[in-house]
Parts: sequence; structure tokens; C-alpha cells
Amino acid sequence: MVSLGCPKNLVDSERILTQLRADGYQMSPDYAGADVVLVNTCGFLDSAKEESLEAIGEAIAENGRVIVTGCMGNEAETIRARFPGVLAITGAHQYEQVVEAVHDAAPANLSPYIDLVPDAGLKLTPRHYSYLKISEGCNHRCSFCIIPSLRGDLASRRPDAILREAEKLVAAGTRELLVISQDTSAYGLDLRHAAYPLKGGGEVRAHMTDLARELGKIAPWVRLHYVYPYPHVDQVIPLMAEGLVLPYLDIPFQHAAPNVLRAMKRPANDAKVLARLRAWREVCPDIAIRSTFVVGFPGETEADFNYLLEWLDEAQLDRVGAFRFEPVEGASANALPDQVPEEVKEERYARIMERTAAISAAKLQAKIGRTMEVIIDSVGEDGASGRSYADAPEIDGEVHLRDAGHLSEGDIVRVTIEDADEHDLFGVPA
Repeated sequence: MVSLGCPKNLVDSERILTQLRADGYQMSPDYAGADVVLVNTCGFLDSAKEESLEAIGEAIAENGRVIVTGCMGNEAETIRARFPGVLAITGAHQYEQVVEAVHDAAPANLSPYIDLVPDAGLKLTPRHYSYLKISEGCNHRCSFCIIPSLRGDLASRRPDAILREAEKLVAAGTRELLVISQDTSAYGLDLRHAAYPLKGGGEVRAHMTDLARELGKIAPWVRLHYVYPYPHVDQVIPLMAEGLVLPYLDIPFQHAAPNVLRAMKRPANDAKVLARLRAWREVCPDIAIRSTFVVGFPGETEADFNYLLEWLDEAQLDRVGAFRFEPVEGASANALPDQVPEEVKEERYARIMERTAAISAAKLQAKIGRTMEVIIDSVGEDGASGRSYADAPEIDGEVHLRDAGHLSEGDIVRVTIEDADEHDLFGVPA
């Protein structure tokens, strides 16, 4: 399997592989040993689509028997025009259709004696952390995004089913649960925030706050991603102050200038957001806020961009990623006037990364001398690397440790911070 795109796609890949393993299939580590190749595609941006097409082309060249699934599956004509020999094409989270296509292409002989699947399913992440998808789809209609057309409107999972999956993952060795969706704050809206019975008695509402509280009772670390700053997010901050949930919020602000936010069809009250950030920090001073921003959106003026830089100075976000605006087929933003030239996008991208790196460096310098918990991701002969509460895997910084060869992956240890650069911390086990 070749799995591209975001963590939500990775969870889809894990589910597909878990079902195929239960059906008697083995995973091949390379193209040569495979009877069929699965390519789980990303279709969010045109550059991601091109990467998906390249992956399909490589799989066909190396193996020849290819099944395509994922977000680009709704562009079957485009895929077949370039690769008419593809065996089957299915869309995002169409698990049954993918499995049926594999059955047709390479029938397996199931043996109940050797084809065993762990309770937690097969994982594509290290043993000590797992992505936990709580819903599919999105009810927003942002002008630059085609996720609703790829994955549909919000469809939340029942909270009792999510908690059962979390218990299985923790029992199998997971120490950090990374909660993901398209819009974590909207979780349960489609279920009318109904209450569901818990296995040991009591009940839990299909609501972000209630779910976060219950997950915090199950796993040592719980990290929330893709959180829109709805008013009820305020109720999650005390859970962070209590230590039930990691003091970390991944909030996709996308921009700060009101003109740009309106063109993006996103909430445009930036001053209120700054006030809420201050209020959150009063309740939980250590809270780390990560976000992503788009530069060069159609109509973004130099004044709009400078407004964003000033807002970032005020907001003092801990982790920031930035993207140059890129048209994607089907997004209404493509038709907006005043498209920004590529060279201007590049210049603004460099400026925002320079500004946010300076903010990050100052924040990390302030942590020198502190002792904090770190989860270990890798261990060498005498050193180790891990992450603090402020660092999600793959996207944020790391904590590099000396004199740590005795540690193991998944350990959560107290570390004294000795040094820092723009993105990473350096320390020693306390």
C-alpha cells in the first residue's frame, strides 16, 4: 500500500489494511512481491493530485496491478485517461468497495489458524501513538476548500464506539491519542449531541468536551487537532489545566485580515480571537497553540498581509505553518478577482516564516531551565528524540536528549531543558 495525504487518510489506510488482514491477506514490503498495489490518494490541492498521479504511475510501472482509492477517487476519468490499466477506483473512506476490489483482483485463502488481527487493528504509526478519527466530512463551505465534495458533510461517530477504540489502542501500547477529523469542534452536531451509554455504567454525550474528558481518563496523553474556535472550546481549556488533556490546540486560523477571511468564507472576528487566546492563557498558562495560514489568497493586499504579521506578533502562537495559495479544481476561490502573482506569494511566504520562526525561537528560549514531560519517539546509542506536549508528530518540533540511550520508544520521561533553537529543544533526562 502507498498511503498519501493527511492523518485522516492514514486512518483510512489502517482500516482497509485491518480488514484485508482479517480476510487473509499479507502485506508486501515492496512492489515486486505484491499481487496487487493499493494507492490511497490525496486530492486536496493540484500539487497533491499530481503527487498521487505520480504514485499511481510508479505503481503501474513497478507492478502493473493497481487499485486506486482516497480523495482523488472522485476524479476517475482523470485517472483512467492517464492510466487506463488501473484495476479499480473508489472514493474516500469507501472501505467495503476497496476490499471487494482487492478480493476480485487477488482472491485470498483465509486460514483461521494463522490470520489473526490484533484487537486494535493494524497501525501505520509507531506503537506508542495513534490517530483517532472521530468524524468524517465538514459542514463549512470555505472558498478555497473542496473537502465537503470529497468527503461529504459532517458525519460523527458514536462516542461509545470511539471510546471503545481508544481503550483497545491503549491496551495495545498506545500512550498518545491524536484526535483528528475535519472539524473536531463540530463533533456530535449531526447527532444532536445525544447521550450514549458507557460500558461500565453512566453515559457520555456526543460532544467535543465530554469526549475529551472521557479520553483523558483512558490515555496518558490526548492531543486535539483541527479545532475551530467555537465558543464551547472554552470548556476544554480547564481539562487541560487539570492535566486530563494535553494543553495543545491545533486551530486552522488561515488568516487574520477581515477582508481575506470574508473572501475565504470564514469567521472574520480576529479581535475576539485574540481576547479568547488571552483568556485561555489565564486558565492554562502553558497552553500551546498551533495554526496554519494561507498567504497570497486572491485579493490579499500588502496591507492585509502586514495586518496578518501584526496579528501574529500579538497572538504569539507557538507553532505556525504557512502555505502559498494554490488553486484547486472545484474551489470557488479560483474565480475570485485580483489573483496574487507567484513571486509575491513567495516573498510573503518567506516573510511569514521568518516572523513566526523568531516568535518560536523566543518561546523556546524561555523554556530553558524548565523540567517537562517528553514522550520518546526514537532512541540511539546514547541519545534519544521525543516530543513535549507542544509538539505533535511529523508537524512540530522535537526534544533531543543526551545521555538517554537507556530509554525506550513510548517512555514518558521528565526532561530538563538545556538549550533551544528556532524549532527544537535540547535536554537531558531529569
